Amino acid sequence: MVKLRWKKKKKKNCDSKVFFLRYFVERIERLQLRIRQSKTPFLLDKDFCRGEKRAMKGIAFSQSNSCYYPKTQTNPPKKTISIINPVLQFNNNNDQNPSNGRHPLPCFAITQSRTSTPPTPISSTTQPLVVVGSANADIYVEIDRLPNEGETISAKTGQTLAGGKGANQAVCGGKLSYPTYFVGQVGEDAHGKLITEALQNGRVHLDHLSTVSAVPTGHAVVMLQSDGQNSIIIVGGANMSGWAETLPDEDLEVVRNAGIVLLQREIPDSVNIQVAKAARSAGVPVILDAGGVDAPIPQELLNFVDILSPNESELARLTGMPTESFEQISQAVAKCHEMGVKQILVKLGAKGSALFVEGEEPIKQPIISVEKVLDTTGAGDTFTASFAVALVEGKSRKECLRFAAAAASLCVQVKGAIPSMPDRKSVLNVLQSL
Repeated sequence: MVKLRWKKKKKKNCDSKVFFLRYFVERIERLQLRIRQSKTPFLLDKDFCRGEKRAMKGIAFSQSNSCYYPKTQTNPPKKTISIINPVLQFNNNNDQNPSNGRHPLPCFAITQSRTSTPPTPISSTTQPLVVVGSANADIYVEIDRLPNEGETISAKTGQTLAGGKGANQAVCGGKLSYPTYFVGQVGEDAHGKLITEALQNGRVHLDHLSTVSAVPTGHAVVMLQSDGQNSIIIVGGANMSGWAETLPDEDLEVVRNAGIVLLQREIPDSVNIQVAKAARSAGVPVILDAGGVDAPIPQELLNFVDILSPNESELARLTGMPTESFEQISQAVAKCHEMGVKQILVKLGAKGSALFVEGEEPIKQPIISVEKVLDTTGAGDTFTASFAVALVEGKSRKECLRFAAAAASLCVQVKGAIPSMPDRKSVLNVLQSL
């Protein structure tokens, strides 16, 4: 580690800020080669950044190719700034010089590097997980109970976090260190930026995330009760509006090159149908999470779905049959088989999960118990995405269910959907402890 400090020198034609800055820049230039050629981080001492009394009190380098004019800060940073291989650039354009003087100021900036988590790399032999779906800003309110009709109650707390079934599942795939693409839409607003940042931090490839200006980012109100159960109200926004009538071929191409595709029902059925058809044409399996719009699933979509994944209440709505017992669930699943879907992955909440393959005995998976359930929001998305990752990696159906159950058990112990998505190491640790 090399520490750069300001050394006081006798003033030599430094009566003006212009001459002082040039003197200061000469010192920077002498250090530039050392910085560029060395992989050792350099620390700029606060006195180095402050310089003499007439200098600015907060100067910074930028690793980008941008160049900034120095600005005086009333409260200079007290912490040492770490810089690794900065790029120094000068701008002598009179038009851009705020002084408009005869001698333009050389301009530079020193800012701490802010890089997002890189997405999981894709090897030539790995076919990615592609999630096409929704991205919401989830507005959480913690309450003791749901309000009765006409009743107003107070929430304990409230906060806004990134979510949406599509974004949740994409981040889950990324955090499990599997290369994952997300195809979706956000608005040109603060919620859109929140979601984009969350996806980036989740190591998701965002080449196919679109920003639309005509509609806001989708959002949801999540009413979280003290026992960890939740009720959700969704506002579609960019998830339901602004889609092209025919999806761009580059979006469909990433679907055709996928190892597996995940869909949900928080985007238009017309989009899901196009994606499912493209996947089927390339032999890519499709998992449809039944969560989202409370409406019948078009048969045209079901014709191209390999695995349908509802929870108990969604299965009941889709089939119009009771799902209170396992026998009733089995009968409702049989009706789904009649609709043309061969595999039904049912999420049973506290009772675990079960995979029904037509003509075979169902495979049951109990939950992996935890000491305290804080929030079940996102648990179903974690389960479905983890199952998809395990499946595309070649695990058996039973192993896929265990892997998904382990991931979901970690998810319910953290508040929020995306913040609760576990990493692969944590999931494997849970499996090894069983």
